[in-house]
Amino acid sequence: MSNWLRYITLFIVMVLLQVLIGNNIHLFGVAIPFFYIYFILRLPLSLSINWTMTLAFLLGLTIDIFSNTPGMNALSCVILSVLRKPVLNLYTPRGEDYAEAIPSIRSFGMSLYVRYALTLSLCFCVVLFFVESLSLFNLGRLVARVVASTALTFLVILGMDSLTKTGREKRL
Repeated sequence: MSNWLRYITLFIVMVLLQVLIGNNIHLFGVAIPFFYIYFILRLPLSLSINWTMTLAFLLGLTIDIFSNTPGMNALSCVILSVLRKPVLNLYTPRGEDYAEAIPSIRSFGMSLYVRYALTLSLCFCVVLFFVESLSLFNLGRLVARVVASTALTFLVILGMDSLTKTGREKRL
C-alpha cells in the first residue's frame, strides 16, 4: 500500500473513531479521549511544515464540522503540528538525525516516544480547553479537564501505536 493511501486511510479511521466513539466518551465528566491527534503525531518528520499544517487544519476542520465546534479543533491541530519538531528537538540529543523517521514507539524507542506523545497531548489539551472556556474563571475545572483528557488521550495514543505494524520505519 502506498504511503499516501496509508495516510488517507489513517485520516478517515481517526475521524470516524473520534466522531463515533471519542465524542461520546466523557469519563467522570472531565476526560475526553482525542483519538484523531494520533494522525498528526504519526506524520513523517520529513513532511514539510506547510503540508503538516494543511493536513492538521483539514483534520481539525473535519472534526469541527462533525462536532459542531467553531474552529477550536482546527486551531488546536495546527498548533500541534507546529510544535511537533520543537518538542522532539527538546528531547533528542544534539546531532541526532530523525529527519526521515515516522514517529512511533518502534522508531523512537519507548522513552522518547512517551515524552513526545505526552508533551504534545498536553499542549493540545491546554490549547483546546483554554480556547473552549476563553477564561480562567473556573481554573480548577479547566485544570482537571486538561489533566484528565491528556492522560486519557496519551493512553489511547500509546495503545494505537502499539497496534501498528510498520516495518519500514527508520530507527533513531
